[in-house]
Amino acid sequence: MSPEYAVDGHFSVKSDVFSFGVLILEIISGQKNRGFFHQDHHHNLIGHAWILHNEGRSLELMDSHLIKSCCLSEVLRSMHVALLCVQRNPKDRPSMSYVVHMLASEGALPKPKQPGFFTERNLFHETKTSSKKPTLSSCNELSFTVMEGR
Repeated sequence: MSPEYAVDGHFSVKSDVFSFGVLILEIISGQKNRGFFHQDHHHNLIGHAWILHNEGRSLELMDSHLIKSCCLSEVLRSMHVALLCVQRNPKDRPSMSYVVHMLASEGALPKPKQPGFFTERNLFHETKTSSKKPTLSSCNELSFTVMEGR
């Protein structure tokens, strides 16, 4: 969900571009943005991708299963385009037609600006009340009640 929609309820075609960028990052990393956990920091997947991009270590985001079956230059380009899609200001995000053009071409790409929702979560309260690491799945519990007459 784009920051402008989550905070102010404003929705536009640029909101879809933001979501598409998140989707690209999720596909490349094999992880969901929501509930993302990294042992070195408390950023979400978007923040983690941004840090890696700025440090020139973008390939570290890539799922290990993807490495064997992909073109690394295409993955790097896709990650760069994804970061352009998740920029904080909707005016800075490309249109979807330009996203398609960037993915299909090999030309130079603009430098992305800081993404929306690039925040470090404060897990102090969570770690104080629970010593468990976040789980990647949920457990659904079900109970049955049998009604008997007197």
